[in-house]
Amino acid sequence: MSIGVASTDVVVVGGGPAGSTVAALIAKAGYDVVLLEKERFPRYHIGESLLPSTVHGVCELLGVREDVEKAGFVRKHGGTFRWGNNPIPWTFGFGEAKVSEERVADYALQVERSRFDALLLDNARRVGVDVREEHSVVSARVHSGRTSGVTYRAPGGTEGWLDARYVVDASGASGVVAARVGERTYDPFFRNVAVFGYFEGGKRDPDPRLRGNILSEAFGRGWAWYIPLGDTLTSVGVVLSREELPRLQREGVERAYRLYLEECPIIRSYLAEAQSVTTGQYAPVRVARDYSYTNTQFVAPGAVMIGDAACFVDPVFSSGVHLATYSAVLAARSINTSLSGALPEALVFDEFEYRYRREFAVFYEFLIAFYEMHQDTESYFWSARKILGRGGPARDAFVRLVAGLSSRDEPVFEFASISELQESVRNSVSLMQAVGDAQSADGNLPDELEHELRNKAGPRLQARRSLIERSPEEAPVRSHGLVPSADGLHWVQSTSVEGRGDGR
Repeated sequence: MSIGVASTDVVVVGGGPAGSTVAALIAKAGYDVVLLEKERFPRYHIGESLLPSTVHGVCELLGVREDVEKAGFVRKHGGTFRWGNNPIPWTFGFGEAKVSEERVADYALQVERSRFDALLLDNARRVGVDVREEHSVVSARVHSGRTSGVTYRAPGGTEGWLDARYVVDASGASGVVAARVGERTYDPFFRNVAVFGYFEGGKRDPDPRLRGNILSEAFGRGWAWYIPLGDTLTSVGVVLSREELPRLQREGVERAYRLYLEECPIIRSYLAEAQSVTTGQYAPVRVARDYSYTNTQFVAPGAVMIGDAACFVDPVFSSGVHLATYSAVLAARSINTSLSGALPEALVFDEFEYRYRREFAVFYEFLIAFYEMHQDTESYFWSARKILGRGGPARDAFVRLVAGLSSRDEPVFEFASISELQESVRNSVSLMQAVGDAQSADGNLPDELEHELRNKAGPRLQARRSLIERSPEEAPVRSHGLVPSADGLHWVQSTSVEGRGDGR
């Protein structure tokens, strides 16, 4: 049975962070978007540790930052590593790296992806995206060498066709449109295997600033992660070389997983009184392999690949959601600008691919250096400084890199929609007026209002002031390159001919 043919401006394949982000930003620019998601949300997904760039940048641009904050996810102020030739664990904090003179993004979030992804998908609906869950894409439609839409299967097995001016593949590792856009090449260096599961009752650091940090602990056969997802729930995984596959097959995944964790003294102690999760979405123990790859192309006529559909690299720095949402912002700018006719298609998508590969390369190059286990901590910091091509303290370069803040030119982090910023300032001013009205003769405030003031008004006013006063004009990242528009949704020609010239 067939549903027939319909048309839209853009079809987005996949409703994860990349898909919901690109769809929402295109809809915000006034275009019709249909998003096809094969599953029904909420659904399980790995990749729970976010970077500040996503929380304070992309979520701000989407207009969901406050919703994300209210969701009660664990705050992650940095990370702790037992790595390299230093046997003593060392910790960094995101707050060590300034975004601007007045703004510091001193935390990210550890999220349950089932809830976080559903929140972003609901936001896409809210801004006008036609979201269709349990709709799987069967194939791409091609006309005169250009991807012109998709064939999909709806619930019940009926098939339909959607014609579109652009198809965005945000389907993750499956890469359903990938055959139309280059070839996937697997990385020979990071041919690793991840084994991961979940525990209840794992230990938390007594220091509130460290309690939500990710812990990464190297051991003889690889490294392990420990991610607090709540007061009691913890994501725990081990990353191994492919040479460990025979052991997994010989001893069984769950037994081998436990034995690997026994080789990690810190994590072993944290799990001493914990119990494995054996039911629900966080069971059983899972295995992932061949997950470090990149496509030879990210763009073809009518088709764009973003997020894990385009590339992925080893998860030690939790870069997955950052690269997914960052690429979605870049793709949305290119599609919006092309649809408007303001700039040539080839020009805007060249800017997308250049910037996306540039950001991916930052993490890839640093991961190569970070896997040199005989190095000391300072050597890792200096590697980050060299890769970013920046002056200043080497530790600052490291923190900026692992926070997703290395691209200083990106207004996705520097400012969101001017209208949204102004509205936030008005809300903060209203709150300050409410404070004046509610303040009693003894100077005290009602508890609820005092809490809101402490946690929202002051920090917001300070950040918004610097953001709104900031000039939106940026130097391009390369000679004759493009720069983002003031609202972050389009590309525009820069008045500056020369690029920034600092390599990043």
